[in-house]
Amino acid sequence: MTSTLIRPARRLGRLPVATDVRTLRLAQYVDLAALPPAPPEMDISRAVLDWPMYANDRIGDCTTAAAGHMIEAWTAAAAGSAAEITEDAVLAAFDHVKEVDPLTGEEGAVELDVLRYWRKSGIGGHRIGAFARVSPADHTLVRTGAWLFGGLYIGLALPVTAQRQDAWDWTGTLAGPAASGSWGGHAVDVVAYDDTGLTIVTWGALKRMTWAFWDRYCDEAYCLISDDFLRNGRAPNGFDAAALRADLALVTA
Repeated sequence: MTSTLIRPARRLGRLPVATDVRTLRLAQYVDLAALPPAPPEMDISRAVLDWPMYANDRIGDCTTAAAGHMIEAWTAAAAGSAAEITEDAVLAAFDHVKEVDPLTGEEGAVELDVLRYWRKSGIGGHRIGAFARVSPADHTLVRTGAWLFGGLYIGLALPVTAQRQDAWDWTGTLAGPAASGSWGGHAVDVVAYDDTGLTIVTWGALKRMTWAFWDRYCDEAYCLISDDFLRNGRAPNGFDAAALRADLALVTA
């Protein structure tokens, strides 16, 4: 029997991973031996009451929708209530970074382009100070980056099998509908993790994924420095990021 591809009322929109030799790596700046270990569990989503769809059910603006969700999570964790980022602000940012995917003919965006725009121009009046790449294969660094900086901005090469799953999990094969990217590229943000997996925000809701799914389908991840998550140079977890932020600003100008 021939399987039928599901066409859910959800859009993707993350274009293939772009590389730039100037992009910093978190591993260069974080001495794991000198830091207390990241906690076994982290969750910055609890104070957020609502996660807007940001039109990602209609257009492929997941890259800027994820930015809006990150700002919500940061401000809620640091200040107790989430800043309101409007759909118009998310779509305005998308208009500055979008391009047509030559393979599908649909509009999307590259995560690095979004990060550069977010740092220089802001989204909904909120700017990031700098960003650094995190190796998805290094779970210790993934946890540390998420804990220190309030989650991660990530890219997924989603398989078709994910369309049917309430929680995203690896099916045990990478063939056919389980092939990496067989559904398409998607940008989301990580707002929680524990020993069994991670929690992301997508399509206006929280969603779980296992570490096995992460290992097969996450192909880019970034930690971001934002004053939305910092108060007087310190994050709610107590980490002082002033020196790291100064170093990163020098090489991302």
